[in-house]
Amino acid sequence: MREEYDFSEAELVVPPKDPKKTRITIRIDTKTLNWFRQQVHEAGGGNYQTLINDALKNHIKACEGEINKPFSLMIKSR
Repeated sequence: MREEYDFSEAELVVPPKDPKKTRITIRIDTKTLNWFRQQVHEAGGGNYQTLINDALKNHIKACEGEINKPFSLMIKSR
């Protein structure tokens, strides 16, 4: 390993965006986030964000009968 590296001619490479995904900022309870992180850790690695996305997809599938109702009706029915 070198003591010093020359990055003077380096170029910033930004990975392409996935057109199927949208970047958001969301506030999640710390205990909830830690649970997802722990699941990934116990599985030997992976991405907790993917796990959260999968959990949301599964929830939508479970509520599919309700998904076509107006949002306000979905809230009141719970």
